[in-house]
Amino acid sequence: MLQTKIKPLRLEIRNGKFANNEFLIDPPVVLAPMAGITNSAFRTLCREHGAGLYVCEMVTARALIERREETLRLMNFAADESPRSVQLYAVDAATMQKAVDMIGSEDLADHIDMNFGCPVPKVTRRGGGAALPYKRKLFSEIVKTAVDTASKYGIPVTVKMRIGIDDEHETFKDAASIAADHGVSWVALHARTAAQLYDGKANWNAISELVEHLSGTEVPVLGNGDIWSGEDGLKMMQETGCAGVVIGRGCLGRPWLFADLANVFSGRTQASNPTLFQVRDLMFRHAQLLVQYFENEDRAMRDLRKHMAWYLKGFQVNRNLRAQFGMVSSLSELSQLLSQLIDQPYPTAIGAAPRGRTSHARPVTLPAGWLDNPDELSESIAIESDESGSGG
Repeated sequence: MLQTKIKPLRLEIRNGKFANNEFLIDPPVVLAPMAGITNSAFRTLCREHGAGLYVCEMVTARALIERREETLRLMNFAADESPRSVQLYAVDAATMQKAVDMIGSEDLADHIDMNFGCPVPKVTRRGGGAALPYKRKLFSEIVKTAVDTASKYGIPVTVKMRIGIDDEHETFKDAASIAADHGVSWVALHARTAAQLYDGKANWNAISELVEHLSGTEVPVLGNGDIWSGEDGLKMMQETGCAGVVIGRGCLGRPWLFADLANVFSGRTQASNPTLFQVRDLMFRHAQLLVQYFENEDRAMRDLRKHMAWYLKGFQVNRNLRAQFGMVSSLSELSQLLSQLIDQPYPTAIGAAPRGRTSHARPVTLPAGWLDNPDELSESIAIESDESGSGG
């Protein structure tokens, strides 16, 4: 693979906190918001392995303006975390405006990403996430409102989307053009449709098409989908011409992926490949960070359990011991379990294989009549109010 110079990604932030009113994302790597995963503890673990931009879990705009306790916890940033990046979800412009105003006036974040890519039914059934760009006027209204409101505070706005609802209802090019016209700082494309969920291979050709489609603008395109190694990230950039990569499931149980990406992007090809004892130390570090985040050891351990299988993927670990990791309930118990592990080399054969959510393609759950008219605004089809919790 030919090595090319990877340029940093420039994010203009005019809130008076950044030199030259910008933050250089170098290497141009962004941690994708993942519900139940990318809390402050996990972001800290990833940041300790490499530079980039690390986005918190998706925050529901309505829950934010209602100041729900768990939503405010999601926006808990570490003292050294900069920029503070939040992803917002809303299905109407008025709610989005209130949420952005709250973030700006109360100095809650330095960057806002908007979620137009979530494919889960509880979001799409309200016309949100990956369903929303199909309604062009509604999408335009929400994006314009967010950008205009955020600009008062010098906060940049970006969007993340999918190719479309399904193969018959692609939306990414129209939506990207609308977003670019309204002044977003970049467009990130998960190269799957909502109907695919996380099934099959990501269509990197769509990323190439979007790069070409926006070539007449100054809006960069970021690519997302099937980056399981540092080499995958470089390959995506070289094959598609995208300006940066967004990392989701590839870093689950592998926060060192950000170090591998930094190495590959700077011309170094050595992968981290930690031994099991090195992974063991990361597991305990993650647990400690979760205890700090939740301020409750029991809740922290319950949150940690889902990460255990990802950390141990490919390593030779006794079945009974694996099961005990999946039920761990305290730091002392975790320490005792970790002491039983036998050191071994990293399982390179499957270490960089796909991980995280696996799901088969299925029809997208949409509000009644959603596909009848792409230019219809939400009020005329009576979308349910946004009552979902954050991080879904």
